[in-house]
Amino acid sequence: MKPVVVSQKSPRRAFTLIEMMVVVAIVGLMAAMGVPSILQALRKDGMRKGISDVKDALDTARARAIFTGQTTEVVFHPLEKIVGSTALPDGVDIAMLDINLLDYGASDEARVHFFPDGTCEELTLVLHSRDEWEKITLEYSTALASVGPVTR
Repeated sequence: MKPVVVSQKSPRRAFTLIEMMVVVAIVGLMAAMGVPSILQALRKDGMRKGISDVKDALDTARARAIFTGQTTEVVFHPLEKIVGSTALPDGVDIAMLDINLLDYGASDEARVHFFPDGTCEELTLVLHSRDEWEKITLEYSTALASVGPVTR
């Protein structure tokens, strides 16, 4: 009679269900903590929305002037806090509006013209919200808007 040989296999190494559940719980906890800050960064409100709205209006007018070959304009209503056809968000005010070095901050209406050759009238617009001050300027030779902090 031949002896019976029992092979000894080494036990397989694997993650247990408990270990997997702990890892999933940790990842879920980290994601839950990060989601609100990610959503806040993506949501535009206050000053960020105001700057975005003004830049969109200026960029659209510039593109329209170049593509159509006709002079276009953006109309500001500083007292009503309206730029183009969009009202600025609550809490955002127009602190200064200069067009071609003339102050239009207290005017009912002001217009910035964009020309088919890619130029425009000079614009300096300062927006104020709580402790934030941002300046939007138009370079008259390129009609491109730039945003920067107000230097005092």
